[in-house]
Amino acid sequence: MTSQPSLKDKTALITGAASGIGRHIAQTYAAAGARVVIADLNLATAQAAADAIQQAGGQAMAVAMDVTNEQQVDAGFAAVEKAWGTVDVLVSNAGIQIVNPIENFAFTDWKKLLAIHLDGAFLTTKRVLPGMYAKKRGVVIYMGSVHSHEASKLKSAYVTAKHGLLGLARVLAKEGGPKGVRSHVICPGFVRTPLVEKQIPEQAKELGISEDQVIKNVMLKDTVDGEFTTLDDVAQLALFLAAFPSAALTGQSVVVSHGWCMN
Repeated sequence: MTSQPSLKDKTALITGAASGIGRHIAQTYAAAGARVVIADLNLATAQAAADAIQQAGGQAMAVAMDVTNEQQVDAGFAAVEKAWGTVDVLVSNAGIQIVNPIENFAFTDWKKLLAIHLDGAFLTTKRVLPGMYAKKRGVVIYMGSVHSHEASKLKSAYVTAKHGLLGLARVLAKEGGPKGVRSHVICPGFVRTPLVEKQIPEQAKELGISEDQVIKNVMLKDTVDGEFTTLDDVAQLALFLAAFPSAALTGQSVVVSHGWCMN
């Protein structure tokens, strides 16, 4: 009988973990024995998420972190290292969505979205690596998307950012492999988080269709079963990748999308 993946005695930091996918990954990691760090822009909601994990019997702490601010990233990691030592697993999950046709896409919005997804991934990775390299072990997981491989109308900045994470993960796999560090990109389909719920009326307006049509004919049209990807689908994959025992699996983008994207 196969045992459940374990993260016992590991410290995991998840960005954007006060809600949505990040929070569910944090809860799943805590249930698997990890000490979990909820890193988020909003310290109050991060603390609430950490409190809920502690009340369920897990270990968790909250840190305020704007992933686009190098000083905040450094301060957040320093607080974790003081409390628990080196971070063993980093999940770069913080992200936003902005939809608009390219010709109407504000440059400020473009820069904001890329900064959160790409600068945030870079800065947190840069900060976590020295500790991982010193221990000769660690895992960095980036939250990509089916849009790391596919394109959709209205999402030029998001698609660009999610494609960019593939490159960062693959370079890290090459550089980190000899030093015991693995990297991956998780590529979910549509998950009904607040970020996706916000997109439904936005896309309906831009495309001139109903919200039901957005769900059926845009978001779920190419799935094999007409189902949304669930929080647990993504979190269980994140657990598997974090707990995998060797560099036989590194530098990979793993799609979890109910068959929407197959690669």
